[in-house]
Amino acid sequence: MDKSSFNPDDFFKKACSFEATLIPVAIALGWLANINPFAYLHFSETAIAYGVIGAMPLFLLLLSLEQMRIDSVIKIKNLLFETLGPSLQRYHWADLLMLASIAGLSEELLFRGVIQPWIESSWGMTAGLVGSNIIFGLAHAVTPLYAVLAALVGIYLSLAMDYSGDRNLLIPIVIHGLYDFLAFVALMRAYRASRLS
Repeated sequence: MDKSSFNPDDFFKKACSFEATLIPVAIALGWLANINPFAYLHFSETAIAYGVIGAMPLFLLLLSLEQMRIDSVIKIKNLLFETLGPSLQRYHWADLLMLASIAGLSEELLFRGVIQPWIESSWGMTAGLVGSNIIFGLAHAVTPLYAVLAALVGIYLSLAMDYSGDRNLLIPIVIHGLYDFLAFVALMRAYRASRLS
């Protein structure tokens, strides 16, 4: 992420637009692969509950990483703080919830609704799990460690999709969206606090 080209004024619109664009990308890729990205998306209270519960370990991991004094972790924290902090602090929590919801839906439709089943159909479940999440990690590669962490989170999201025994994309959508929201709010609060001190 090039800090000099990052404009906090138009961050929200661009971020929402970019994330929302992933939905037609998922639909187009699904059409090419003969995969319906929405095939495993089923509403259920149980899936929502699993999603809410499933977001908590990721958020606790984030909070514990913030306490670590490892150079590569500090580099990620500073990069996110300096690039996203000025943008996020301008918005209300409801705006951040909307952005996080769009990101959760669009990224899960693309990576776990299309890419994972596409790879699974050719090379099997393990290859689908690993391959789709290597791509997921590379798509989030702001630093090498961040790419690895994102790939591991992607594996967690993929496993959560099958947690109830019946594949349901709603579980990772809720986990992803809620985690992003909590992370955005934590970053926003930390940035606002740093400006007061």
